[in-house]
Amino acid sequence: MIRITQHAKNNMRLYKITIADIEEVLEEADARDKEGYRYIALKRIKEKFGNMPLKVVYMIENEDKIIITAYPLRKTYKKG
Repeated sequence: MIRITQHAKNNMRLYKITIADIEEVLEEADARDKEGYRYIALKRIKEKFGNMPLKVVYMIENEDKIIITAYPLRKTYKKG
């Protein structure tokens, strides 16, 4: 199950991100990383966000994915 924080809902409204976009990023991420207890997934979604990857930050709690934030990434993402 996916739960979405109020902060993430606000960003979704601001950037016109749909739940389907978030699910696509979580299922088919181009890049993944972990920072502490937070997970990061990135994916370019064709025809959306001006060719910028969508970044989804989430944590896992009791089988649930809690979306902390989501937004189009303006900078290039490099792990490390």
